[in-house]
This record gives sequence, structure tokens and C-alpha cells, in this order.
Amino acid sequence: MAQDGSHHHVEHTTTRPPTPVPHQRPGTPAFDLAAWATAPRPEAEPGVYRLGYRRIDPERAEAARVPTWPLLLRAALNVVVGWLAFVYGVEFAKDGTTLIGVLPSRSAFVATSVVLTLNVLVLGVVIKVFGRMGRWLEVWRRYAAPLLSRTVTQEEPAEEVDPAAAEAARRLDPWDGLRRGGAVDAAVRLDGEAVGDVDYVRIRRAWESAQADPVFVPAFAEQVAARGAAAFAHPSEARELPGRVRRHDLLLGQVCLGVTQDVPKNPLSHRAAGFALDPAVLGTSLLAVGPAGTGKTARLARPVAEALCLQALAATACAVVVGAADADLGPDAWYDVVIAPGDPASVYGLDLYGAAQDPDDAAARLADALLPDELTARAENARTALQQVVGPFHAAFGRYPGVRELRALLGGEPDALAALVKALGVAGRLAAYERDLEYRERQRDRADDPGALLADRLGLLERPAFEGAFATDGSGRPPFAMRVLDHPLRVRVKLPERSHPEAARMLSRLVVGQFVQAAGAREDRSLFAGLVVDDASAALDANTVRGLQRMRGANAGAVLLLRTLVDLPEALRAPLFGAVGCRMAFPGIAPWDGRMFSEAWGTHLVQETAVTHTPDTSGGLMRRAGRVGRKALSGTTAQTESVTTRDVERLRWSPSDLAHALPAGHAVVSLTAVSGEQVPPLLVDLRG
Repeated sequence: MAQDGSHHHVEHTTTRPPTPVPHQRPGTPAFDLAAWATAPRPEAEPGVYRLGYRRIDPERAEAARVPTWPLLLRAALNVVVGWLAFVYGVEFAKDGTTLIGVLPSRSAFVATSVVLTLNVLVLGVVIKVFGRMGRWLEVWRRYAAPLLSRTVTQEEPAEEVDPAAAEAARRLDPWDGLRRGGAVDAAVRLDGEAVGDVDYVRIRRAWESAQADPVFVPAFAEQVAARGAAAFAHPSEARELPGRVRRHDLLLGQVCLGVTQDVPKNPLSHRAAGFALDPAVLGTSLLAVGPAGTGKTARLARPVAEALCLQALAATACAVVVGAADADLGPDAWYDVVIAPGDPASVYGLDLYGAAQDPDDAAARLADALLPDELTARAENARTALQQVVGPFHAAFGRYPGVRELRALLGGEPDALAALVKALGVAGRLAAYERDLEYRERQRDRADDPGALLADRLGLLERPAFEGAFATDGSGRPPFAMRVLDHPLRVRVKLPERSHPEAARMLSRLVVGQFVQAAGAREDRSLFAGLVVDDASAALDANTVRGLQRMRGANAGAVLLLRTLVDLPEALRAPLFGAVGCRMAFPGIAPWDGRMFSEAWGTHLVQETAVTHTPDTSGGLMRRAGRVGRKALSGTTAQTESVTTRDVERLRWSPSDLAHALPAGHAVVSLTAVSGEQVPPLLVDLRG
């Protein structure tokens, strides 16, 4: 068992404070676990909120668009014509049987049977042909059936039914698997407690793990018998998020963000259905672009962060949420680890090296984060310079250098270099790193020394406000490292964008780069590793963009928010669009941003109807004279109308539509699942 619960053992008589379950707020009904757990979740295309989803019949959808009076008029006309066709068919059938009169009288029964059979066949053909043309079934569904239902309800008293029996028949047992698997006592204990959706998914996951080996089943039953719905709880002991507001289906890992609009541009399967994201879609990563104030944070980043935190409590995911300190990404109570460089009250620090095992790899990632966008051309030299001091320091002291130590070594301070050489000699590693140190010494006085550049950049992190935030010697705050992504942790990184904007940009690049690297290197990928970046303009570089594609096979994904693509270096824009599988455009994006979305979404075939009017010159002398008189009296020329319909290719969404035609509170989003299944751009109302 992943969590044996031995250190959380609680006796049956222990009094525990009641744990709130989802949607138990004042004035709302209690959460019905059985109804939720056993509700239908039919298979559907990516992006469809499957809880309670009903697949649309294309014929019924088309019929439902017909207005009332045309529908009734067409139905009535088909009734009349169908009746006439039936009468004529019956008469024809009778005429066809007149020859039977020459048969002996004992064949009269045969004649009558033939006539009745022919009448039934004629009636069946009439109903099928004219009923289909007149859409009688739609008339029945839309008008007759509801009227009949109301009439029967009013006239016939309802039969008395035992409420307890009806409830038992309606509800299915959410713990049926435990009973059938031999954990009857555990199921009985859970039946008597208030169990939320987080508890249900967490316990169900533990049960699935226990079933992998029968030896673990008794341990599972013991844990549930002792703790009930709190069994196998998250290390934080939290079973719900305070202030939870969104509809999440934790059974499928879906977060409902809105409703797909019922418009022709949307596929029929998605129209008027709930729009949802899940790990199968987020695993290809999502890029959202829109100006400030269009709802990217409130309607996308916060709900996804909330869903990932709930999934972490249910032991199915881990979450890392990055954004400014004042960004509305949920209260601190949602998270297990809150990293706030620049805030003296912050409990946790950040490991600048991500707890990487390879010093060269750690130095390369740190160098990429330290360099600004305009100096990325010198990235390779910067990586080499950083590796030349980080590797020897790690070999000498068994840890990575702190900010002050690293800055001194890169700046070429003699005392720092002498101390490093002495420590290497004591450790017996001087010969292995002597060449690196000599090369670093020769580069110190050159004008293009990348070490001086890196030392200047590190000076942005060596501020009093960051005291203890990046310590490596145990003297500061406990550092958080990305190597723990195989645990169901909830991490919030608060960037000091207002007080130290350039340092915030460096830290954003560092955290995102470490996440991408660590997510792809995990050995245990059973948990979905989700990353949410509220403003990714400073967080992306070439290595990170390449890493996004590798995360598809690592059960990990990122949600990246941008105000505009112009915030990115031009060389990154096209690769980023190719690296992510999901793209989302919010109202008011710039036309040049809309052009990239439009090109990525491509074209599709549409039917185009062209109507041409030409003067009528047909007919003889009398018709021409009539047209001349009509023109003299009315001032209009008689014309003929020509209608041409053809299939043409048109952009799914033009740059102009994306920039100017999107309603407020809406977005256009295309999806790609990890399996490769794609969904064309959908117009979604995010206000629900």
C-alpha cells in the first residue's frame, strides 16, 4: 500500500470534527455520493463534460431547428397526401383481388386475408414515406407526447410507493466493488459516513492498488475500519479545498469551464454541451492568449489550479502553480508548499538547481534561467562558464554553491578561488577539475567573459529581500526541489513581479524549466503532473519549448497564459505553437496574434451559395410588351434568378473574427488529446 496509515491510526470511538464535503454550503443540498458516483458518463470526444452528457442525434437536431408553423403545416400536408395515397392503394388492392371471385367459395377466407395483408402493407409504406417527409415523429416528441404526459398525470392518481424501496431501487451502491472484493466491513463503515468526491476517488484508487496483490486487502480493510472516509488521506490531512466553486468530476479528472455554444461553426457533438479539460487533453499542454482583463486567470488558470489541487488530495495528480504574488490563483490554504521569494514570512525557499544529480545539468539549467532574452545567443558560453565552477564546488563540498558563493567564483574573486582549490586538494579531486579552474582564471580579465555577465545577473538575487530564499548550506529556509513530482504535492510559487520584476522573470524561467525537466525524468508516472503559469512571457525558452513535447508521454502537461505573442522572441512563436496540442484565443487579441491561430487551425469546406440576377429577355412579343408595361408602371425590370451552390475552402476562424467578433466572456479553443484525437476550434462561453 502506498499509504499504510499506521501513523494515522484512530479508534472507532475517537471524536473527529466533521469534514465538509463538496457543495455543502448554507442553503444547498447535501452531496449525494451514490447519485454522483453512479451517474452516466458516456464516451464522448475530448472537451465534452461527460457527467450527464447526452449525445445528440443529427436528424433530431436538424428537425428541432424547424420552426413550429412550417413543421405543423408540412406534417398536415403529408397527412392529407398520405391519406389519399392510402385510399388509392386500398382501392388498387381490391381491384387486384377481383380475380379471386372465380375461385371456389372455400377460398373466400384466403381472399379476405390477402386484402387485409395488402392494406397493412400499404398503410406501412404510407406511414414510413409520408411520416418521414412530414416529420411526424418530431411533432409527436415536441407537442403530442408532452400534452399526453400532462393529461395522464392530471387524470390518473399516482400509485403509492414505499419511499425507502424507491430510493433503494434508484440508487446504486458506490461501494459494491469493496463488497464483492471481500472488504465488506470497510463498505459498511463508509456507508455510515459523509463521503465527498475527493474521499471517494482517493479510497477507490487505494482499493485498486490493494487489489493488485491480495496480501494488501486486509491492510486496506483495517485502514478504512479505523479511519472511515479519512482513510489514506493526503499528507496534509485535507479532504476538501476551502472556497471551492467549480464543478469538477474527479472520477474522470475533468474540470467544467463553460458551455460550448450552439452555433454552426462548432461540431454537432459539442453544441450546447459542457466544455471540460482533463489530463488526457492537458497532457498535450495548452497555450492561452488574450489581453489583460479578458478572464484568462479567473476563468482558466484558477479553475484548472483548483482541479489539480483536488486531484492531488485524491492522490491522482501533483500541481505546480506559478504566478505573481497578487494573482488570484487560490488561497494559500489550497497548497502544501508556498514559495514566495521576497516575502520574509515565506516558510519555504527554492532550490536553484532543482536537486539535480548531475552538476553539469544543474548548471546548464541555471544559466538558461539567468540570461535575459536578448542575450540567449551567448547561452552556450554561459553554460560552460557556470559548469566550470559548479562542478568543482560540488566535488569539493558535496553541495551546490549558494548565490553569494557562486557570484564570487564567477566574478573571479581570488579568495573564493583559492578556497575552492584548497578544498579540492583535501578531497583529492583537484586533478580532475584543475583544467576547468585554469580556463576560468584565463577568462576572468576578458571583455567578453560570460562569467562577469552571470555574476551581474546573480546580483539581482543577492538582495536583502531574498535572504535565505536560495540557501544551499541549510542556513536558510527549507528549499523546495522539483524532484518530488512523484508525490501528490500542491505547490504555489509567488513571484515578486512588483518589487523585483527582473528577478521574477529569472525565477519564472527557472521554475518552469525545472518542472519540464523533472516531469520528463520521473520514474513513477502514475500521477499526472500539472503546471499552471499565469504569465508565461518570461518563462519560455528554446529548451522549455522542446521539453513540452516530451511531456506528452510522461503523463504531464502545462497551461501557459500569455497577454500577446509579441512578448515572446520571434524565434519561439512558431515552435511554441507546434509544441502545444491545445490553443485558446480570448477576445480582443491583436490581429497578428489572431493570424497565428488562424493559420494553425487551417481551413475547412463550406457550402457557398451564389445568387445571380439577370434581366429577363425570354418569350415572344406579348411577354416582351408585358415587361415593357411593367417597367413603365413600377419602374423595375423583370429579372431571372440563378442560384449556384458549391463547396469552397474557408478559414475556420479568420484573424479579423478572432480580433473583433468574439463576445466578452467567450473563447475559441482547439484540443488535441494525448492519443492524437483532435477537436476543431470551439466557441465556448466561459461565464457559466
